[in-house]
Amino acid sequence: MRRSEAHRGQDADGHRKGKTMASRLNPYLNFNGNARQALEFYASVFGGKPVFSTFADFGAKDSPDADRIMHGMLETDAGYTIMAADITSEMGYHAPAGFSVSVSGDDAESLRGYFEKLSAGGTATMPMQKQVWGDEFGMCVDRYGVSWLVDITQA
Repeated sequence: MRRSEAHRGQDADGHRKGKTMASRLNPYLNFNGNARQALEFYASVFGGKPVFSTFADFGAKDSPDADRIMHGMLETDAGYTIMAADITSEMGYHAPAGFSVSVSGDDAESLRGYFEKLSAGGTATMPMQKQVWGDEFGMCVDRYGVSWLVDITQA
């Protein structure tokens, strides 16, 4: 195969030609059989419509995991992206630990609403309130065990 065929769409230095996709960083959360419910919950908090692919969709129709989510994605009205999947039944599930998902900005009404909805059915570990650094800030763990930080930036 000639180099031009092997690297179609790339320039001489191996870079993609044409339009490039910007990088983005977003959480990819793992669940133990309830990824669908979690992403639907996050859609009720942030807006948007989740999209799901099950293990059955990718050929595992006879698997005990057929109905579990292999990949789910929510792109919210605010421009956030949350991805999620269920672990397979033979994997050991470990609850989320050692991280939090942070949402911040200056839209106080929206951010207070997110905090209220995220903490409903979960636990508010620090209520939304004015902090020593001047922002309004709160922490919670949602009903699916995911830790959230919400910060309202003050002018």
